[in-house]
Amino acid sequence: MTGVAPLWTTARPHPGTWQHGGVTATHSTLFPQVPESADAVLDGLDPEQREVATALHGPVCVLAGAGTGKTRAITHRIAYGVRAGILQPASVLAVTFTNRAAGEMRGRLRQLGAGGVQARTFHSAALRQLQYFWPKAVGGELPRLIDRKAQLVADAAARCRVRLDRTELRDVTSEIEWAKVTQTVPGDYSAAVAKAQRDAPRATAETGQIYAMYEQLKREREVLDFEDVLLLTVGILQDRHDIAEQVRGQYQHFVVDEYQDVSPLQQRLLDLWTGDRDSLCVVGDASQTIYSFTGATPDYLLDFRTRHPDATVVKLVRDYRSTPQVVHLANGILALASGRAADHRLELVSQRDPGPEPVYTEYGDEPTEAEGTARHIRDLIASGVPAGEIAVLYRVNAQSEIYEQALADAGVPYQLRGAERFFDRQEVREAGAALRSAARFGGNDPLLDDVVDLPSQVRAVLSTKGWTTEPPAGSGAVRDRWESLAALVRLAEDLARARPDAALADLVAELDERAAAQHAPTVQGVTLASLHAAKGLEWDAVFLVGLTEGTLPITYARTDEQIEEERRLLYVGVTRARHHLSLSWWLSRSPGGRPNRQPSRFLKGLRPGSGGPAARAAHSGGAVQRRPAGARPRRARGPVRCRVCGTTLTVAGEMKLMRCEDCPSEMDEGLYERLLEWRTRQARRLGQPDFCVFTEKTLIAIAETVPSTDGELAAIPGVGVRKLNRFGADVLAMCAGRQLADDEGED
Repeated sequence: MTGVAPLWTTARPHPGTWQHGGVTATHSTLFPQVPESADAVLDGLDPEQREVATALHGPVCVLAGAGTGKTRAITHRIAYGVRAGILQPASVLAVTFTNRAAGEMRGRLRQLGAGGVQARTFHSAALRQLQYFWPKAVGGELPRLIDRKAQLVADAAARCRVRLDRTELRDVTSEIEWAKVTQTVPGDYSAAVAKAQRDAPRATAETGQIYAMYEQLKREREVLDFEDVLLLTVGILQDRHDIAEQVRGQYQHFVVDEYQDVSPLQQRLLDLWTGDRDSLCVVGDASQTIYSFTGATPDYLLDFRTRHPDATVVKLVRDYRSTPQVVHLANGILALASGRAADHRLELVSQRDPGPEPVYTEYGDEPTEAEGTARHIRDLIASGVPAGEIAVLYRVNAQSEIYEQALADAGVPYQLRGAERFFDRQEVREAGAALRSAARFGGNDPLLDDVVDLPSQVRAVLSTKGWTTEPPAGSGAVRDRWESLAALVRLAEDLARARPDAALADLVAELDERAAAQHAPTVQGVTLASLHAAKGLEWDAVFLVGLTEGTLPITYARTDEQIEEERRLLYVGVTRARHHLSLSWWLSRSPGGRPNRQPSRFLKGLRPGSGGPAARAAHSGGAVQRRPAGARPRRARGPVRCRVCGTTLTVAGEMKLMRCEDCPSEMDEGLYERLLEWRTRQARRLGQPDFCVFTEKTLIAIAETVPSTDGELAAIPGVGVRKLNRFGADVLAMCAGRQLADDEGED
């Protein structure tokens, strides 16, 4: 980047926390010491993370649950390989899905002594290759890349004599993006929507017509969009064997983060990058697939072992982020999930000390929910929780306005995630220019005559731009400006603690690197964000609001797959919380309206008063329902191990069997058949589906272990106290070979 102006326009807010030493650490460790050796890179990793870090040959698949330190594991893997001389930094390409994530990865690798490794988004990596090879493959200069396609889509619609309002324009633009990442041409759009059972926002024929005109306008104006970057790179690598070999000669080792989010187009590009080599490490969690509307699919993650039979597979389930209470709820949300992703879910095991139970609150209407949430947040801040460690998460962006107003009325500072980027803010640009000037000419600036240390110098410079020792009262633009400048002051303080000899020039260099890496310092205000925008972030306290039927799941989620994605969205929201978690819903949209709305179906059996074991374990305390004082916190569930080989089990089906799927079975076939027949009779008598008695996996586990006592039967996952009391005598009798009295004669 030598000779290039500072990139003050590329960074997004950073969560300010990350996994460090196996536990969640705050931004006080922004500048850790570089490990002295390759072996030192492995210090502090848990056994599974260490297994990831040392698996440097052949295909590797890391199934990593929320909060389990996946980024830590893969960055230490790369750094260990580089520091041990096994991997050449320039030969490694790590790809992920957001500039923020790529920037964080580059920052961590730099801190680990592996700064020469390329960590980029798919689009960024493809664009570099496209710019380099375009003159050779096509000739001339690469066409201009447009930042936003909305205006071009609007022009295409006008050419087709279709008028689109702002919402319709956004919907059609999203449809065009989906079509391109799924490699669907305009003429095939309608058929592709039908095949995918996609709920198109408008007539597919009309959208297909606008899509075709959009592509025509791009050709006329000689411009490209972001999807074209991937499509054209794929085209060049497919058609030009020499160029493909040149890329493969440069990059020989690939790491893909958030692999559950790859689209067919991105997977095609990855296949062309790797060629016939297998030096590939992928990391993902099917239970966090929440972007299918963009073309993302977990199928490539779930099929990895099929495509790479000799792959090393490592599961990360030790949750360092959240308390056992939060983890218990997260596991409970997925326990009732269905579909392919649910079959491969990971059951998290919290590594933290117990914390408060999640709080469930029902409100009469949405404004009251917003006001109540703001009050609770104000109380949390008063108790010592920093505002920057609190988030309010909702299903759709339109919900933010009412929470912005409520927080402002309560005098609580906030920041809107997805709004203006940190380094785009006017006050940050002005502060950057002032700091740069002071770094160059500070010796002649009387403002700095009486200050020596870096933080004092920064405070002195920024005091001319509006920073004060005390924040301004209230909220609004003045407070937002102060918070931005205060974030720069805190960054200077962190740098000075880590490097006492750091000067202003070092801070300016750090800011330049952060801007280029999409790594903004933490702004101290409550975060307002959609559940989709919250992916990859974490806070001490999370408020999940608007958990009402029709909002979550959203009204237009109709198919089983769409409903399950909404469930995963709630799971992602829950797993953002480290310590405090609040879940709330309203019964009426407006004050005085009919209270006919219901809490989200995903909370049934989990929230107090909704039935099920989780609900019976909770207690009500008025509108807010929480564990009563003096009650013992729920213990974190320990790991379940295969009774054949001893491996820790994390897949739900394997945990029910109490063995790995591929470990040998010693099932009593006759007993299993008798259990199946008995289950059918019981289900008919109770008027319930068969699985409500016991699932097939549970019956297999019973037929394999053949329990002889209540304790042995209760130890089998899927039995539990209620089913033990109800069916235990019959099951133990069958296991003992005794004939049951035929008292179900209602066949």
